[in-house]
Amino acid sequence: MGYVEDLRGKKQGEGRPRWRARYRDPAGRERSKSFTRKIDAERFLVSIEDAKLRGAYVDPAAGRVAFSEWAERWERTTVSLRPNTRKDYRTLLKNQVLPAFGGTTLVAIDALAVREWVAELVAGGLSAKRARKAHQVLSQILASAVDGGRLPRNVAEGIKLPKVQRKEMHFLTAAQVEALADAIEPPYGVLVRVAAYTGLRPCEYVALKVGRLDLLRGTARVAEAAPEVAGHLEWGGVKTHEARTVRLPRSVAEELGVYLADRPHGPGDLVFTAPRGGPVRSSKFVPVRFKPAIGVANQAIAELDPASRPDPLPEELRLYDLRHTAASLMIRQGASVKAVQKQLGHATASITLDTYGHLFPDELDALADRLEDARTDALATLARTRYGPQVVPLEKPQVSGLVESVGGGT
Repeated sequence: MGYVEDLRGKKQGEGRPRWRARYRDPAGRERSKSFTRKIDAERFLVSIEDAKLRGAYVDPAAGRVAFSEWAERWERTTVSLRPNTRKDYRTLLKNQVLPAFGGTTLVAIDALAVREWVAELVAGGLSAKRARKAHQVLSQILASAVDGGRLPRNVAEGIKLPKVQRKEMHFLTAAQVEALADAIEPPYGVLVRVAAYTGLRPCEYVALKVGRLDLLRGTARVAEAAPEVAGHLEWGGVKTHEARTVRLPRSVAEELGVYLADRPHGPGDLVFTAPRGGPVRSSKFVPVRFKPAIGVANQAIAELDPASRPDPLPEELRLYDLRHTAASLMIRQGASVKAVQKQLGHATASITLDTYGHLFPDELDALADRLEDARTDALATLARTRYGPQVVPLEKPQVSGLVESVGGGT
């Protein structure tokens, strides 16, 4: 057990520590730390003994490692991340994290410093979303230091972060999807329909190969993705690292069959390609073909009968909104949360609910009516069981006079 040493009787300059906490670490080495107030020294000793009992003791000297050095080690452990995620982390580390903490040690970073840093990022014009991601990078680095026995805890955990306003999602109706598919330069109408009726991510249908299709069953196996990072396609697994099978509407499967008949359709061939061959790149496809098609579709919609024509397509429509459209169309047709999650490839149902929960119909009124019907049936059943059917007693027939009259006649 440690003790607090009184330094007040010793010659010291103005403002020097007056109390010293002495203790032994788990290895038996004597340690000490000085404090201005006695109560701080006593609290420190209590925390040390508690950590020793829990097996969570960390040598204070272990955290005197340069943050920049530890961050470099952490970055080398991110090789399993998706290429675009790793590139994003590297950018945040270089531009936001290291300028603030690169010149200090791990142990010198406290919770207040982290809160001040996040506030300065937002005040400096960084979006709330980017500030949260920068904090995520810092937190992961400090968490790795905890795992490595350099820090007793992660001071970045529990920090209140700025709220992110989600980008507005656009949900097309089936009629709007068809208008867009008819307006886009052939043969990319089939790409629009596949995206809008299956919910594939753009990086997933870019990497989709013919051998993954089963048009007779109306399915596509999604096992690869090719996100575009800094102008290059990074080929690899899907976002959740789990392949999935999605369903195609029968008419879309038939259209895919007709589309592939006049194209290379070996098992290793890409389903969708650029006009001159090779994979489709969103950076070129969106401005050259997708965005112009929105205007063409709206012109065609304006020429339809006002009584039956769909609403114009939003000018801000993004390629990724076709995935959101697929979710909304499935929900309108009564799909469950689990069904939408499975089709879209979300890691958990909570992600599906967080993203599309507002699209699911409010069933509370109908639920209350069904509960009322259930209670009415239960009360009627209990009433029949408790009281049973009403029994009316029958009067005993008067047979004595009848017997006498019959007997008297013999």
